[in-house]
Amino acid sequence: MAGQPDTEPRNQDQMDCEREPAEDEWKSWQRGQVRNTLHLVSAAAQWILLLACLIYLGIDSLQPSTPPNNKVPWTHIRYTGKAIEGVAMNLTAEVGSIQIRNGSIMITCDGLYLVSIKGVIHFPDLEEEDLLKLTLWKTDKMTSRALCEQTVQDSDKVDLTTVLYLFGQDNITLLTSCNATVADLSFSLVLLSPFVCLL
Repeated sequence: MAGQPDTEPRNQDQMDCEREPAEDEWKSWQRGQVRNTLHLVSAAAQWILLLACLIYLGIDSLQPSTPPNNKVPWTHIRYTGKAIEGVAMNLTAEVGSIQIRNGSIMITCDGLYLVSIKGVIHFPDLEEEDLLKLTLWKTDKMTSRALCEQTVQDSDKVDLTTVLYLFGQDNITLLTSCNATVADLSFSLVLLSPFVCLL
C-alpha cells in the first residue's frame, strides 16, 4: 500500500508525456490543414483569373476587326449606258465610303475585298458566236493588269462574285472587250479584312 502513491505520479507523468506528442501531432495536422486550405484557395483564385483572361480574349477575338476610323470601306455602284471597247466605264458611286475618280474606284486599305458585279450587257454589232469579255482592271503606281474576267454572250446576264486581295493606292476600273450597251449594272465592293489603311 505504501507503493501506491508513487505509482499515481508516474502514471500522471506518463500520461503527460503521451499527451504532449499527441498535442504536437494535432497542432501539426491543423497547420497542414491551414496550409492545404491556403493552397486550395490560391489554386482556385489562379483558375478563376485564367478563366477570366480566356473569356476576355475570346470576346475580343469574336468582335469584327475594323479600320482605325471604325468605318468599313465599301461602295455600291449602278451603271446604265454605253461601254466603249478598252475604255473604263464612267462609274459613279451610288452609296458608300470608297471614293471614285474618273470612273476608277480608289482603294485606300490593303485587304480582302468581296466583289459582286451583276447586270445585262448587249452587243448587237457582233456575230452570234462572238463573245464579250467584261474585265475588272487594276492599276497601281508600277503596273496595270486584269484582276478577273467574265465572258458574256449577247444579251447575257453578268453574275460575277469573287474575293480579291487589293492594296492601298490601287485603282479599279471595269472594261469591255468590244462596244456594248450596259443595262442596270450593279457593282459592289466591300472590305472584308483590313490590314493597312491609308486614310
